[in-house]
Amino acid sequence: MPSDFAYSSLRRLASAPGARHLIQRVRGEQDEIRLAIGRLESHLLDLRRPQRLQDAEFKVFSQFGEDGIIQHLVRAVDPAETTFVEIGTGDYRESNTRFLLQNDNWRGVVIDGGEDHVRFVLGSGLSWRYDVEPVSAFVTRENVNQLIGDAGLNGRIGLLSVDVDGIDYWLWNAIDVVDPAIVVAEYNALLGPEAAITVPYDPAFVNSDAHFSQLYFGASLGALVHLGSQRGYRFVGCASNGANAFFVREDVAGDLPAQTAASGYRESRFLTGRNPDGTLSRNRSVAERLALIGDLPVIDVTTGTETTVATAVGARGRA
Repeated sequence: MPSDFAYSSLRRLASAPGARHLIQRVRGEQDEIRLAIGRLESHLLDLRRPQRLQDAEFKVFSQFGEDGIIQHLVRAVDPAETTFVEIGTGDYRESNTRFLLQNDNWRGVVIDGGEDHVRFVLGSGLSWRYDVEPVSAFVTRENVNQLIGDAGLNGRIGLLSVDVDGIDYWLWNAIDVVDPAIVVAEYNALLGPEAAITVPYDPAFVNSDAHFSQLYFGASLGALVHLGSQRGYRFVGCASNGANAFFVREDVAGDLPAQTAASGYRESRFLTGRNPDGTLSRNRSVAERLALIGDLPVIDVTTGTETTVATAVGARGRA
């Protein structure tokens, strides 16, 4: 374990003149290595010919294995439109579309409520080497189409990614200015595969404000599969980490096998819950985590009626 002296030395190094430039250079070199390895992984997909999404997974700039799944789906679909929209990007160092941008030379729009992604894109080689437009805005169903359209995209695009830890269902349901071939949507795995529920629509929704645990957000996989079917999309599975679900428009889905919410569901193993004091919760019990948010309201998207998490999820919370 590093000593106090080592920590103080690192702090001094980080604050030294030119340290920021050095850190940026090192990060840039690391990204070049990651990109090179990702390109090798991408080429190997042609040899492996994965039959399951999890067999295609690899990580370059995505949070988990989404980069590999997206490369696999792009090969299967071969969309004519090499364009993307990503909503909910953080600082864009880690995202679902950055590898598409840098490996495949796609172009697109990345939208987030903060400014970190704007600073990163404009302060790095991405701002001139590639065609990516960073937009800073808190996205709602009332403004999402205008934000995308004003950034220059409309009609058919290659991919849409929605990951805002909140009103994801309502945003995808509202988007009609673009017609993506592939959709990547975050789901709340804690809610299980069967219930088709989402948090009620609130344009100001922030999961950390909605409940201290940060477990009350988004939509169940069943809700997204229901919405995808209504919008003409085939659900083709989830990443093995249990965070993102993948959909392909039926007219371009070809031989990609369809999944049900039950067959494609993947439980999440990562821990993001919080204690009342804001520290990370180590509580792994599904029942105990669901009990924290059991009385909170959700909308059953198949009926439009309001219920509670506990009522909708039922026996899963007692398993």
